[in-house]
Amino acid sequence: MNWEPLLLTFKLALFTTVILIVIGVPIAYWLSNTKSRIKPVLETLVSMPLVLPPTVLGFYFLMVFSPNNTFGNWLDELLDVKLVFSFSGLVIASVIYSLPFMIHPIQSGLSGISRSITEASFVMGKSKWETLLKVQLPQIKPALLTGIVLSFAHTVGEFGVVLMIGGNIPGKTKVASIAIYDEVEALNYDAANFYSFVLFAITFCILLAVYLVNGNHFKHFWK
Repeated sequence: MNWEPLLLTFKLALFTTVILIVIGVPIAYWLSNTKSRIKPVLETLVSMPLVLPPTVLGFYFLMVFSPNNTFGNWLDELLDVKLVFSFSGLVIASVIYSLPFMIHPIQSGLSGISRSITEASFVMGKSKWETLLKVQLPQIKPALLTGIVLSFAHTVGEFGVVLMIGGNIPGKTKVASIAIYDEVEALNYDAANFYSFVLFAITFCILLAVYLVNGNHFKHFWK
């Protein structure tokens, strides 16, 4: 059995999740504290992947990054960056598509922190970033863990976005969800079942662990 699509899937999910942590925490922090008039607009943009069909996002990614488009041509000619039908393109599309799954839990967690805790940190001379990293984030570990796991699991299950921007190139952009589709089209149900079962089992275990940790059920689970 070919493990390449599965390895590529988890590589994509890992890269996407790491990038989302780096950019998602600052965005969630800003959204949880700002009173700017553009906040509803930014929240709407962040939440769009939750309601838009993945193929819509994939189509626009394809148009924007295509060498036939002005921006895509600029990336290709000046920076020698090709995002269409490449792993880099998959990462960028996955980051945008999974953005709400990282930002929403963290934003909710930060919004629920008592203001007195934050103000006490400021009184002690801590900067905003020190307060975020050393005081606020430790307070919302369950929310942070939820965002990380949901982003990872959501990326593992992507289909429409990765198909549109990445295509179906073995060893480069052919992730497990695309491989399942190909095997079903070829009536090779054993291979499709293998890929499906591995994805199901791994995502189930990850999500179960999150529920157990967040619910503090480990000590009762085996009773």
